[in-house]
Amino acid sequence: MTAVTTRRKRSAGELRALAEEGARLLADASADEVVAWAARTFPGTLGVASSMENAALPHLVSQHAPGVDVLFLDTGYHFAETLGARDEVDFSLDVTVRSILPKLSVAEQDERYGPRLHDRDPGACCRMRKVEPLREALGDYECWMSGVRRDESERRADTPLVTFDETNEMVKVNPFAAWSADDVMSYAMRNRVPLNLLLSDEYPSIGCEPCTARVEPGADPRSGRWQGTSKTECGIHE
Repeated sequence: MTAVTTRRKRSAGELRALAEEGARLLADASADEVVAWAARTFPGTLGVASSMENAALPHLVSQHAPGVDVLFLDTGYHFAETLGARDEVDFSLDVTVRSILPKLSVAEQDERYGPRLHDRDPGACCRMRKVEPLREALGDYECWMSGVRRDESERRADTPLVTFDETNEMVKVNPFAAWSADDVMSYAMRNRVPLNLLLSDEYPSIGCEPCTARVEPGADPRSGRWQGTSKTECGIHE
């Protein structure tokens, strides 16, 4: 991960006030209206987190903020199809993909904590390879966007369109919060955006390869994540 000078211009208090204003103004707004507000309010200080499951959100944001930074957590455990989707997004969309790396390589983590930490302590693995690297990267921005939707799980059912991220002391925007999976796919197909090839191979929710399994048709889309454990979130959106 390349260190860059922080682009934040406003204090946590100012950002909190902007989040509250955005939440009030955009309570019933469309995804496009939410993104347009964020692009106007945070020029040059906006980042988009993407797991490269699909590029619907990076595409939409790029319509309002050309060249926007897209943050991809390169954990070292991704499917080849996910890395291929990342490269396609970087090539075909008007965005700047930043691949965010953990402090330890997979080999270094294995040496320090033992092989296959993701099997023994998936929470620790996610923290070191996802949560902490993203938190460090977000220090460069005043606002970040995610593709989290309310229909994905009970824990995400109250996801707001705009909120203040207390952990990272910045604005967080979830333009697709009110969308369904079909809405996302319709947008992606209509705009011919890159899609992860695993979506057509019974992987409706895609994370790291060791912790992601195929899902039977009609089952909970996130049931293929961390199978056999009580874990349902990596920690980024908690």
